[in-house]
Amino acid sequence: MKPSRVLSRDTEWAALAQFVQRRDPRLRLGIVSGRRRVGKSFLIRALAEVSDGLYVSAVAEEGVVAARRRLASEIARYAGIGPELVADASWESLLSTAIELTARRRGVFVIDELPYWMAHSPELPGLLQLLYDQAQAGQGATGGRVIVCGSAMSVMNDLLSGTKALRGRAAIDLRLRPFDLATTARYWGIGDPAAALRVHALLGGAPGYRNLANVDAPQTTDEVGDWVSSTVLDPRQALFSGSEAEYLLREDPKFTGSALHYAIINAVANGATSPAKIGGLLEQPRSSLTRPIDALVSAGYLRHDTDPLWERRPVITIVDPIVRFHNLVTVPQRDLVETGQSAEAWRRSRPTFVARILGPHFESCARAWLRGQADPALRGHAGVVTGTVVNDRKGQKHEIDIVALDKRAGRAEIRLIGEAKATVTRRSTADLDRLDRLKELLAEQGHDAGSAVLALFSMEGFQPDLVSTARRRRDVLLVDLPVLVDADDPVVMPAGR
Repeated sequence: MKPSRVLSRDTEWAALAQFVQRRDPRLRLGIVSGRRRVGKSFLIRALAEVSDGLYVSAVAEEGVVAARRRLASEIARYAGIGPELVADASWESLLSTAIELTARRRGVFVIDELPYWMAHSPELPGLLQLLYDQAQAGQGATGGRVIVCGSAMSVMNDLLSGTKALRGRAAIDLRLRPFDLATTARYWGIGDPAAALRVHALLGGAPGYRNLANVDAPQTTDEVGDWVSSTVLDPRQALFSGSEAEYLLREDPKFTGSALHYAIINAVANGATSPAKIGGLLEQPRSSLTRPIDALVSAGYLRHDTDPLWERRPVITIVDPIVRFHNLVTVPQRDLVETGQSAEAWRRSRPTFVARILGPHFESCARAWLRGQADPALRGHAGVVTGTVVNDRKGQKHEIDIVALDKRAGRAEIRLIGEAKATVTRRSTADLDRLDRLKELLAEQGHDAGSAVLALFSMEGFQPDLVSTARRRRDVLLVDLPVLVDADDPVVMPAGR
């Protein structure tokens, strides 16, 4: 049973528990990965505790001898024996012993932050492969369960790729995601949806940031400014965006951290979503950016998606919100921040924050909320929820914040077309008229949009005339910010669907 201290993570816990508890006499391997601060260690440590397993964490910049002794000490403690009995054992012997001991108790053996050990002992995945293969042949411990975990995404992604040792041997490959908006609000204890949205836009849903904050979370939007000035814009604090961004960008051993890499990240933070746009901002040919962009994606700093309607249209975004905040707010106001004028830095940056951070983040939260809905009246069994663009006959591009669709034989079945606006004004029937026009444009281009729901997501709510119109129609969905944070039902749902 999942411990009460583990907030949310129901599906992740169920997958891990099934991995550990499945009655299979063979050795089974699992991989857990995710960005720093996302709560991996908290989750797998709890799993080891409830299964009477063995948890050991590697330490950065620790030598191979000290690392082996650390593992030996944890094995001795777990087995209730003197550490001198295993102190000088080899990696292979230590791993084999840990697997055998945990198998006897039907527990799990967890190695957290494996990439730290791989930096000086790259043979570890190969040794796990050897023990796995021996167990499959009936030559080693039976019933063992091993989970390796890490934050260095390029290393973790590489474990199961190509001809690597563990390819085809891991029964579970779990990538832990940050909390969504609703869970973040609960975790931080923020009752005001608008304040919760701003904290989530600043830090994302990584639960590890809460312990770094040296002041209480803001409970209203009026408190957000003081909170920002006292945390992410204060160089004396652990949550300072400059320190955290640098820490995140240097955690992956395969990331070189060259000036070009940082320039690419800054370009994406400033709105460049494709290699061509990044090249335009950096005055670099697109072809010269392919490898560094791929490296940043592999390391988990950038995300590279493809528009499902236009498969050749790449969409590149920054993974860590605090890195985005650092590039858009802290860096331009560096002089004010470093001279103790964080409040003034925030005041000057608020227009940038609203337009380039809060607005896009609200769109992202709306898409995430829709992906989590199982009701066919909301997403119509759509397989993909994303954003896209559509061109009219004049060649003008129209951005669609949210589209839910299935694509078959090159033709999209559009289930939902939506806009998500984080402006200070309430949405009106003019917004609905625009969605009707977008629906027509998609149909003109050969997509099946006839039964699509039209959805409006608003940070500030809706004008009465729009609510009345939505209630008369059978194809309109209205969702406001409180619904995204703490409610079960939209303001207005499509009727009779």
